[in-house]
Amino acid sequence: MVAFFSVAVLLGTGYAWANFQSLANNLTTTDVIGADGGGERPADGSIDILMVGMDARTDAKGNPLPQHILDELQAGDESAGGLNTDTIILMHIPNDTGKAVAVSFPRDSYVKIAGGYGRHKINSAYGYGKNDAVADLQKKGVTDPAQVEQESKKAGAKNLIQTVQDLTGVTIDHYAEINLVGFYDITKAVGGVDVCLNQATEDEYSGADFAKGPQTIQGRDALAFVRQRYGLLRGDLDRIVRQQVFMAGLAKKMLSAGTLSDPTKLRALIDALTKSIVLDKGWDVLKFATQMKDLSGGNIKFETIPTGNPELVTPEDGTAIEINESEVKRFFKNLGKEPTGTSTAPSVDPSTVTVEVRNASGSGGLAGRVLDALVAKKFVSGGAANADTPMAKSVVRYGQGGEAGAQAVADALGGLDIEQDDDIPAGRARVFVGSDYSGPGTQNLAGAPLVGLDGARRAQPGTSTTEEPPITADGVRCVN
Repeated sequence: MVAFFSVAVLLGTGYAWANFQSLANNLTTTDVIGADGGGERPADGSIDILMVGMDARTDAKGNPLPQHILDELQAGDESAGGLNTDTIILMHIPNDTGKAVAVSFPRDSYVKIAGGYGRHKINSAYGYGKNDAVADLQKKGVTDPAQVEQESKKAGAKNLIQTVQDLTGVTIDHYAEINLVGFYDITKAVGGVDVCLNQATEDEYSGADFAKGPQTIQGRDALAFVRQRYGLLRGDLDRIVRQQVFMAGLAKKMLSAGTLSDPTKLRALIDALTKSIVLDKGWDVLKFATQMKDLSGGNIKFETIPTGNPELVTPEDGTAIEINESEVKRFFKNLGKEPTGTSTAPSVDPSTVTVEVRNASGSGGLAGRVLDALVAKKFVSGGAANADTPMAKSVVRYGQGGEAGAQAVADALGGLDIEQDDDIPAGRARVFVGSDYSGPGTQNLAGAPLVGLDGARRAQPGTSTTEEPPITADGVRCVN
């Protein structure tokens, strides 16, 4: 994706048009966005691209990688851990502008997996869909390995897309997938990427062996840099920051003069992309590149979804990263909006709002815990009880004139929807906690460590903290 953005910069002069057209015509595509694969939410006025880094041992055409390449990548055997999406990034481009926000999802994020697989780490969504598709195809008598691989990977991608859509509330417009060797080749094609480390680090699993301070890395070292998580202070969260600063450095390198204007580097870059990138079938990349021709390094920013406890103990997946789905949806709803500095929302005193909570989730005791969380925020208790019927979606209902109070309750619970119900008395709000609820009252959120959007741990209220500068493609930031 960074390569596409970079090549697009040259389209205004026509210099790269022929090469870019050759790239577009030779890329591998897959039919995963559409009536049966991209969800049914209406368009939201932005371009949203799901970018996936695959821990795969094949190229984009499905051909196995040579053993000497696997040895240099220190990739191991895919069968040992299954096929996972170790890098998941949603590129959000508001209103077809020349600005982009790349939002990372930690691979260990504990979320609901689409397809009825329950809660697991998000990097397993692709594998669940793919493995079931393999079994179905074999049951139907399909014996061609290439067909089984192609069709099952399509099912895996669709399941991942739906998982991300369910988590974020965002419609995925396009899909881009890159494998291990592609990342390796792209970094070599551009002559390496500048990064900086706060301290020296070494890890036998990823092959990482880096000195403290600024350095230029490519190939095997680049792959180790973005894959390392053992030996880092905050594990997967530090790896996310590593990936973001690396992408920022790659964008800076390719958007700078001298990289894409070098015919040799441009040809090597196009060759690397052709054998390693998979895009959704309906994507007109030439039109997209034209739309993005004004992109510059300062207009690419990197963030991470809101996270909770980074050491959440799960029933099946070991230690994972806690995710509050309501917070994630609210984060994406506000993504790209410029702060106004003032608020038009009326101020509400919680002590003037009486809250009733109805448990429609099927999880025992949840209504009481949610009510306790609201009372702790100074709302008045109106009692907790079970709802008459189960509900999939949580909502806060209010009577005439009670919208402001209901909104205050909804915000306190992580951003729930509100709706009017004239049967509810004035001054009261009634919360229906559905099966989608993951706000205060679940998973001990009140005691979870505070983690910032860029992965940096926030201090508890009353303690001092130093804000990290934002990650953009304008410069190099030192990280763990």
